[in-house]
Amino acid sequence: MITKATIDRIMEATDIVEVIGEFVQLKKRGANYIGLSPFANENTPSFTVSPAKGIFKDFSTGKGGSAVTFLMEHEKFSYPEALKFLAKKYGIEVEELQDKPENSVAENHRESLMVVTQFASKFFQEAMWDTGEGKSIGLSYFKERGFTTETIKKFELGYSPDHWEAFTSAAINKGYQPQYMEESGLSVKRDNGTLYDRYRGRVMFPIHGFTGRVIAFGGRTLKTDKKVPKYVNSPESEIYHKSNVLYGLFFAKKGIRDEDNCYLVEGYADVLSVHQAGIENVVASSGTSLTVEQIRLIGRFTKNITILYDGDAAGIKASLRGLDLILEEGLNVKVVLFPDGHDPDSYVRLVGSSAFKTYIDQNKKDFILYKTGILLKEAGNDPIQRANVIREIVESIARIPDSIKASVFIRECSQQLQIDERILLTELNKMRLAKNKKDQPRQPYEELPPPDEPHFFDEPVVSPEKTVESSPTQEREIIRLLLVYGNQIINWDNIANTYIGPFIIAELSDVEFDQAACKNFFEIYKQQLENGVLPDEQFFIHHPDKQIVDLTVDMLSTKYTLSENWYNMHKIFVHEEQMNMKAVILGAIFHLKKQKVGKILEQLRLDLKNAENPTDQDIIMTQYMQMKKIEKHIVDYLGSVIIK
Repeated sequence: MITKATIDRIMEATDIVEVIGEFVQLKKRGANYIGLSPFANENTPSFTVSPAKGIFKDFSTGKGGSAVTFLMEHEKFSYPEALKFLAKKYGIEVEELQDKPENSVAENHRESLMVVTQFASKFFQEAMWDTGEGKSIGLSYFKERGFTTETIKKFELGYSPDHWEAFTSAAINKGYQPQYMEESGLSVKRDNGTLYDRYRGRVMFPIHGFTGRVIAFGGRTLKTDKKVPKYVNSPESEIYHKSNVLYGLFFAKKGIRDEDNCYLVEGYADVLSVHQAGIENVVASSGTSLTVEQIRLIGRFTKNITILYDGDAAGIKASLRGLDLILEEGLNVKVVLFPDGHDPDSYVRLVGSSAFKTYIDQNKKDFILYKTGILLKEAGNDPIQRANVIREIVESIARIPDSIKASVFIRECSQQLQIDERILLTELNKMRLAKNKKDQPRQPYEELPPPDEPHFFDEPVVSPEKTVESSPTQEREIIRLLLVYGNQIINWDNIANTYIGPFIIAELSDVEFDQAACKNFFEIYKQQLENGVLPDEQFFIHHPDKQIVDLTVDMLSTKYTLSENWYNMHKIFVHEEQMNMKAVILGAIFHLKKQKVGKILEQLRLDLKNAENPTDQDIIMTQYMQMKKIEKHIVDYLGSVIIK
């Protein structure tokens, strides 16, 4: 358990914009920062970060909280894991109430997999740097490929000894449980139940997660035996889903943001060579077909992708259709083809960093136009083949969500395809219409709502149950006022030395909250006051109860903010609630009381209607008249306060 003093130091040091900025491309807007939601697929930013309050709010999914909450939601960290991540980032020593043995089993299943994977990474590095076999085979291979010591150490490259149980024995001797060694894919179970190493005699490429922790491996054999697979990769596990991971992204994300472009290559060596050449905004799909999840991962940092292809024409044609996914996600795609026989790794080593960059700048082409040229060349003069090419190109353009961008490509392609632009537009509209029909199928007849019938009632009929139901709006407004103004001193009616928070709590001592979250919040606030503490918004932002955190962030967040130039542009002055705190605070208190009284009155009317005994009727009627007097007093008071 991490000590309170350590947690306080972590919270004080944490810059929420800096932390979230590692995962989301943020742009400043007024006092806040905005970006695309990392929790949902969207084209219009609805994700807001408030550095002043130290909170984020994702309006598309409703998620919100502190930097710690973000890490828990996004990286699936536990609370202690998130704190330790921030402590490491800001160089804070973590003090725990009880020390754990270095090799003890981690607290939860996911962390256990992380721990054994991290041990494996260290084991493979030491095996390469500190053993004769590692130096002569693993290290010499990387050096022959032209990788510097700095690159090898930065990407934590290593070597797995060519022995059946080198890693497995070392891990067991260190106290790691076989269960996690097997689940992570580092060890494989024999029929007799014993374990052996998955990666034997292979150079190791650790795959880092978004936060820099090793989550998987790729192992390349150096043997020439064709029966031995060239690469062996980690299987899917709780911590590794290959469709959600891009090799090198942890090292590339800053470069991608700075350059507003992401270079996409095929393999590990391509990433290493291009990165070493000073082009750090490069990632790889690790030999798998590009997935929607990977595209969206890139889309958090930039809308521009440049594909660096190997010079294999057959491979290029096979991958063209898959790249339509990038267009569908609204990203801009350019393509660079290297001379025959070269891939990004070999070409950058051949010509050097400067010439490599120049080649890319001079040879990159828009994907649509590039695809058009490739397919037209293959079709030749065959009219049927050319018609198929036209249809395939229009299918690609139809995937582009931006209509203006799509129309530009239609114009460009009409010239390249030598066909009337109107014909292409007609075909484009047909495809989009067909897609819309497919995405929005018509409901079966029996599920369609019945046609509206005329109503013959002078007034709407409202069931008693509906009128008794409580609206949560007033309760949530009280919570908002406690958060925003609770620690401010009252400045009306000559009330001295009284804070707004305790004043609200005292005024509502006779009111029962209906909403569970609001009721819980109110009770916690009251308990803190009884303990002599006036809680502020940070107390609730970092509260261990997620329901409290969610309510707090909801109350402190707003999707819209008034422009700083509003008054200058429109000459319309917008009153701020701070200008008349009496009306705001008392108005909220009495609106809530009025709503509660209305609920009681409605229940009394129902009781009166159902009462059969005259005595009971008299008692209920007396109670009803008393509540009506209270209601009139509240209404009169509300009117006088708000008019002022």
